[in-house]
Amino acid sequence: MNLHNVEFLVSAVERKQYPKNKLPEIAMVGRSNVGKSSMINCVLNRKNFARVSSKPGKTVTINFYNIDNKINIADLPGYGYAKVSKQEKDKWGDMINEYLENENHASVIFLLVDSRHAPSEDDLMMLEWIRYSGRPFYVVATKVDKIKPSVKEETISNCFNPLGIEKDQFIEFSSEKGTGKEEIIKIMEDLSAGYC
Repeated sequence: MNLHNVEFLVSAVERKQYPKNKLPEIAMVGRSNVGKSSMINCVLNRKNFARVSSKPGKTVTINFYNIDNKINIADLPGYGYAKVSKQEKDKWGDMINEYLENENHASVIFLLVDSRHAPSEDDLMMLEWIRYSGRPFYVVATKVDKIKPSVKEETISNCFNPLGIEKDQFIEFSSEKGTGKEEIIKIMEDLSAGYC
């Protein structure tokens, strides 16, 4: 799979706008500012392909990307950001639910959580929804480079233990250092080859 052959497909707010190419698809979900766009840019070796903002809640649509005409990535709106109206939160929630309820999308789901903190109530609720959907999934613990080495083992344990998942479903990731990048690419390659 040629990671340099990438294309932005569409920003969608409802099902009828989703891509129709029927390729395998990885959905990325997580709290606002958890690092979804940074992860996409890191994996694709691009600086600004997926727009990164210092302001949480910036992604208000589902952004679809195509890699080498073999796989799609769907970057879903961040959840859990307090400084937006309840109406806006509900709209984002409806958008995420509509996407995840569509059986023709999301071959694999990446749930991104901040490695520096225990999973939030929103994270755990999203994980339960993902489990209920029956789709394969991985939890990607972002920003591991920001943890002090002296407390890293304890911090990662506090992030991992509440999830109730297997170790091979948990990926430590840093967009700054590239930690976990090869694992992510391997999952993408396996999915595009039909092995995942």
